[in-house]
Amino acid sequence: MGLNIVVCVKLTPAASNVSVGADGRVKTDGLAYGLNPFDEYAVEEALRIKDKNPGSTVTVLSVGPGKAEEAVRTALALGADEGALVADASFDGGDPGATAHLLSKAILKIAAAKGKVHLVLCGKQSSDSETGQVAPSLAAALDWPGVSSVKKIPAIDETKARVERAMEDGIDTLELDLPAVVSVIKEINEPRLPSLKGKMASKKAAVPKWGPAELQPEAAFVGAGAGTAFVKGSAPEPRSSGMRIEGKDAAEKAATLVKKLKELKFI
Repeated sequence: MGLNIVVCVKLTPAASNVSVGADGRVKTDGLAYGLNPFDEYAVEEALRIKDKNPGSTVTVLSVGPGKAEEAVRTALALGADEGALVADASFDGGDPGATAHLLSKAILKIAAAKGKVHLVLCGKQSSDSETGQVAPSLAAALDWPGVSSVKKIPAIDETKARVERAMEDGIDTLELDLPAVVSVIKEINEPRLPSLKGKMASKKAAVPKWGPAELQPEAAFVGAGAGTAFVKGSAPEPRSSGMRIEGKDAAEKAATLVKKLKELKFI
């Protein structure tokens, strides 16, 4: 029968030289965008599972404005079977919890159409907000098992998956009942590049847009009803030129360094 896999992706700025406006928000005009780098590993892992399990499907989901369709089409070019974009003006201003709520509604819609979704894969975080909250919030919204920081999925079938989670002091091996939500780290694989055939097919693929009518989200969780809001933002403080420690020899320099650290209350 195969596995029905959903991969959640995000469109993020591809440039690192971003600036902050007077309102405290990142200036987006003129920025280049692309598929969130962390999500590339989730897409690749889904495709590898599909290759090992004939009859499996990979569906890509993204929440965002209309331009977020680019992230879906990039995943389609890599080999995903289909994708959808969750987009509507009423969803603007959401937070990770709102994103998870919308994704959960979209995943349940896919599950109703396919009979079941067995596995949801996410990158560990996005390269812009870097909260790492969407995947665990999504597991909670669906009331499914969820594991973060997964570096290997050595075994999976239609009912269970065995995963290896990276920890500070080693590796945890866990067995999950499916369906489940798993976020992966970059150590899990090496993402492939899209083929010319994949790129051409992705341009022609239909990417439906789902809004309130299709998903019936709870207004209290999305858009203006989101649980958190942007309050203030600023650019990082410029890095100082540093301090030079003078002295005729190592002992004198060490003594001067200790004195400076005490003056600055570091020790």
